[in-house]
Amino acid sequence: MLKLAESSPNRAAPDTALTEKVEMLNARYRHHSATAVMQGALQDAGQIALVSSFGAESVVLLHMAAVIDPMVPVLFVDTELLFTETLVYQQEVSERLGLRNVQIVKAADIAAKDPYGALRFSDTDACCALRKTAPLQAALDGFDGWITGRKRFQAGSRAALDFFEVETTETGSTGRIKINPLAHWAPQDVRAYMDENRLPRHPLVAKGYPSIGCAPCTSPVAAGEDPRAGRWRDQTKEECGIHIVNGQFIRTGA
Repeated sequence: MLKLAESSPNRAAPDTALTEKVEMLNARYRHHSATAVMQGALQDAGQIALVSSFGAESVVLLHMAAVIDPMVPVLFVDTELLFTETLVYQQEVSERLGLRNVQIVKAADIAAKDPYGALRFSDTDACCALRKTAPLQAALDGFDGWITGRKRFQAGSRAALDFFEVETTETGSTGRIKINPLAHWAPQDVRAYMDENRLPRHPLVAKGYPSIGCAPCTSPVAAGEDPRAGRWRDQTKEECGIHIVNGQFIRTGA
């Protein structure tokens, strides 16, 4: 298990070569399948990790990775506020798919900075940064890029999502590439892939949780609501902070 306190210093701003590489990869794989994008990323983008929440739809990318290379590094951030069902699901899916390089990432400074677990009540952004963003950025140090499960349909801030992008944080580029193999998938594509491959569902999906994060900040979604309506309900928060656009945290209407 990786136990990390905070991310390492930011890398230098991306040079022209990195931007050109991302543009080249997007042009090369523009009309390719999600599986081809993932395989191409593992072959052409350097040392790559798959970051997975083991949430409602995570099993799709995990299955693709297992088929291509079961030794692909899979980083799972345990915020210590996750549903018990998610922790059990992570173990079951990893074993069933034969994933042999799952690394559990935890922040080492939670006890010092949030000893009573109350930070989420006063500052959800700070809570996400402490428990998720900082330890993940530290775990990604040394990787050239990482694979995410983001899709265009999930939020307005993701509507123009490409397969490949230069990763940025609030303070600039990390020098890494983010790969989004499922960027163009619709909800029915996800369901079809899971059905065709007989993949196990997260147990909370059947209980009305189409998008699953930390237990205190995730609620069931009613019929007709946006699938992510249960994440940070009644707040202007749309992302945990792992995903940044133009150096800013993404919020509704941004």
